[in-house]
Amino acid sequence: MARTIDYGNLMHRAMRGLIQSVLEDVAAHGLPGAHHFFITFDTTHPGVAIADWLRARYPQEMTVVLQHWFENLEVDDEGFSITLNFGNSPEPLVIPFDAVRTFVDPSVEFGLRFETHAEEDEDEEEDELEVEEAAEPPHAAEIVSLDKFRK
Repeated sequence: MARTIDYGNLMHRAMRGLIQSVLEDVAAHGLPGAHHFFITFDTTHPGVAIADWLRARYPQEMTVVLQHWFENLEVDDEGFSITLNFGNSPEPLVIPFDAVRTFVDPSVEFGLRFETHAEEDEDEEEDELEVEEAAEPPHAAEIVSLDKFRK
């Protein structure tokens, strides 16, 4: 079989690297200006560590907001850990980058969406990435799906 360039996986690594860089900057310097993040992740993904009561409430997927109050943001090559406040109850979370489904910064209308789906002729799951760019009016966004470029 001829060697090919796997642009889909390369794009995923690049976009997860972008999230890592952004979070590393926030861990070092705090959130600049009006920036804040909505991060949706798969709570069933290996390596996700959340309180049992949160897992019971969000058995498949959970969205967290990094904005006004967060502590202990630590970022490494695999993911990040953070303490967030849930109804005056601080809870630590560990979220691998591979568990992230969406990363949105509404202050600048930027968003990334990672989707997992099963290929028809493969048993393994493969990721699909959609990039949302800012566009006018504020509610419109251009979404680019990598499936357009796959054979």
